[in-house]
Amino acid sequence: MKVSDGMSQVVLSVGPAHTLRQAARMMAAQRVGAAVVLDNERSGIGILTERDILISLGADQDPDAELVSEHRTTDVVFASPEWTLEQAAERMVSGGFRHLVVVDSGEVAGLLSMRDIVRCWSTADEVVGGAASRGLAQLAVLHHGPPAVWTTFWARIYH
Repeated sequence: MKVSDGMSQVVLSVGPAHTLRQAARMMAAQRVGAAVVLDNERSGIGILTERDILISLGADQDPDAELVSEHRTTDVVFASPEWTLEQAAERMVSGGFRHLVVVDSGEVAGLLSMRDIVRCWSTADEVVGGAASRGLAQLAVLHHGPPAVWTTFWARIYH
């Protein structure tokens, strides 16, 4: 399966001048864990995740005063819609993040989360009788040793 098969094509975008509370409300309303940050004054695309908001709250910062621009990730890893889900998962695990911005011809085409990948593999597993589970096990072996060490695999993804 390809990234284009699993990505969400409806992407929440927020501006750098939004407060963290405003961004969190929009993310909660859309039931998403990340938003693309578009800034017309700077080139490039950023991403704001639930983790970014939690880190700020954990530091006792005021979500009504803190701006998205101060908490977004700017060194975003982009995926091609033509990547396989395995390539995307490997990149997420090696980079220690759970979301990829999907770009096609220089434009944001979607967002892919680890949850999207697991959903695709679970659905595929039902159709092909266990092949997707074997794919997850192979990915676990690639990064963490024996397939029985699932907690290590998921801990790397959700650290």
